[in-house]
Amino acid sequence: MTTQNPRTTTRLTTATMRIFDLSLGQMLWSRRSVFLAIVVAGPVLLAAGIRVVVTISGRGLPMINGSPVTGGAVFGLLVWLLYIRFIVPVLGVFYGTSLIADEVDDKTITYLFTRPISRAAVFLGKFVAYLTCTALLILPSIVLVYFIVVPLGGGSIGAGFPSLVADLGMLIVGLIAYGALFGLVGTRLRRPLVVGLIFIFGWEPGVLLFPGYLKQATIAYYLQALVPQAMPADESVVGGILQVFNEVPSVWASLATLAVLTAAALILAARAVQNREFVLDQ
Repeated sequence: MTTQNPRTTTRLTTATMRIFDLSLGQMLWSRRSVFLAIVVAGPVLLAAGIRVVVTISGRGLPMINGSPVTGGAVFGLLVWLLYIRFIVPVLGVFYGTSLIADEVDDKTITYLFTRPISRAAVFLGKFVAYLTCTALLILPSIVLVYFIVVPLGGGSIGAGFPSLVADLGMLIVGLIAYGALFGLVGTRLRRPLVVGLIFIFGWEPGVLLFPGYLKQATIAYYLQALVPQAMPADESVVGGILQVFNEVPSVWASLATLAVLTAAALILAARAVQNREFVLDQ
């Protein structure tokens, strides 16, 4: 039985962190990050608009079936609709597919590969930079939405803090899973962004609407199980519309599945970058 050389692991880790340090600044100040920063600002503006309308009207949040809607319920709905179903997949597909594809399109991949480091470290370092960059974009957004919306209807910020922590953890898990999957797509296909957009806006919403096993071939199916407090309640206005999504696996099954998917995608992507011969168009 063979064992991995600790020195090899150390060299891979060191090289990964060097590429991370090189890539993070480029990602943060890229045009893609400016555009996506505007996207994640959308929920904050929406939450601020809700707060202003409720404050000016003086009527508070509406009543549903004789029960008042709480700020926590509104926050959960925003998390479910805007972050889980839209922002996290969009960040994953736009950044994940570009980790290697952008270097190929810009014809800069050869400069990275001429460095005396493993090709796998190039991909892994850029993936860690992607995760850091997207976390810096999305986490402040959801925290601001929390503090704006939760106090509505007499909600307590302190009481809902554990749910906020769970939501933040879920978002990180989603960014990792989507980024790993689309990072693999970016190492294998010539038009990875198109495939990624079809997956998140076509395949996932489509199969989640129907009963059966196809929904298990989506990330959203497992991701939404990690935040049951964000799922719309059956008695809410949108509950009847969104109840079809309430069939979810257990939290531990979801975490295990997403962990296996992420590990497999990262390993396959790193091997693809290590072994693929990149031919640049003239």
